[in-house]
Amino acid sequence: MSTLNDTAVAVNGREYRFPAAPVVVICLDGSEPAYIEEAIKAGRAPHLAKLLRTGTSRIAQCVIPSFTNPNNLSILTGRPPKVHGIAGNYFYDRASGEEVMMNDARFLRAPTIFAAFHDAGAKVAVVTAKDKLRTLLGKGLDFASGRAIAFSAEKADQATREQNGLGDVLAFVGKPLPDVYSADLSEFVFAAGVKLLDTFRPDLMYLSTTDYVQHKAAPGAPKANDFYAMFDRYVGELDAAGCVLAITADHGMNDKHRANGEPDVLYLQDLFDEWTGKGRARVILPITDPYVAHHGALGSFATVYLPEGTDTAGAATLLDKLRNTEGVELALTSDAACERFELPPDRIGDIVVVGTRAKVFGTSAARHDFSGLTEPLRSHGGISEQDVPLIVNRKTDWPQGRALRNFDIFDVALNHVAQAAAA
Repeated sequence: MSTLNDTAVAVNGREYRFPAAPVVVICLDGSEPAYIEEAIKAGRAPHLAKLLRTGTSRIAQCVIPSFTNPNNLSILTGRPPKVHGIAGNYFYDRASGEEVMMNDARFLRAPTIFAAFHDAGAKVAVVTAKDKLRTLLGKGLDFASGRAIAFSAEKADQATREQNGLGDVLAFVGKPLPDVYSADLSEFVFAAGVKLLDTFRPDLMYLSTTDYVQHKAAPGAPKANDFYAMFDRYVGELDAAGCVLAITADHGMNDKHRANGEPDVLYLQDLFDEWTGKGRARVILPITDPYVAHHGALGSFATVYLPEGTDTAGAATLLDKLRNTEGVELALTSDAACERFELPPDRIGDIVVVGTRAKVFGTSAARHDFSGLTEPLRSHGGISEQDVPLIVNRKTDWPQGRALRNFDIFDVALNHVAQAAAA
């Protein structure tokens, strides 16, 4: 196993060696491993095929819930949600009594790897597709230092040197502002990464995309293969530039619809209204975010806040009912869920519910708008979307028998790639 040299950065109980060459980590949102496999089979991804032959290709597991925010923050802190505090895209704040988006930096409880490296003198760059992640991932960066850049493709036209470390981003990247519901949003991220690597030459760079295409198209579908062919071109450019390139995903993706194409939904709020009285329990869907057109706020993980005064026996009865409900893979108490999935107890309800592979959860039927679902629903959130790729363009010495999580990717790229190869 590699040993750290004298220049290492410690953060969140882990140590990371200072890179000898730029390290670029890409989080391909929603990239079920089969997407890359099918694109390679179709001859659309020759650069990725080369990486699989000459570098490292493993299957890792993401954190549960298998949603965007918890996994991106796990990747960028190197730790599970119980450490960094981001347990979903959306949660119920018991203290304020409000349901809120968990995209404000104040909710983050641990420093990021990038903030730690920046404090140690490194140059860092973060580019996200959606702006919901940019403030979280950029927390702790001093943009006046000239050593930090963080912006989103969604709001690239609003980036300034003072707030993002770089102004006039559209001219810098050489592309127009992309539509948030398009593959162009992710392509903008890749194009920005190539340009930053060439000009800014960061020590560490993180590129995080959107899963718009993965929500729309299954592995091997023409739209999916077109996306991965586009991605493959940028992989080739980044690899040729001499960086250590590491690729993973925040979660996988599965079909979540019936044979007739309708979403396969279990409406949990309606169930609990029947079981405990209307409005007495509160169902929270942590997949909820401002971008619901492609998933309708339907995912395979939910958390339930039981009516005040519910005793242990009452909670046990409700758990039994859930476990006997078609489409429910797991129904756990908060304590059991937090232990199993390494979640922060104060940001999880009294009960956690995980769906089977094809099932998603809604609140009440009347509260979901499916007008944006132009194709049969594909979504994520459960254990069935936990497997993700982990690919590096170098050989690594991560032990075969050691568990591998997507949030180990900076450990792999910084500590388990031979320095001679990286230089």
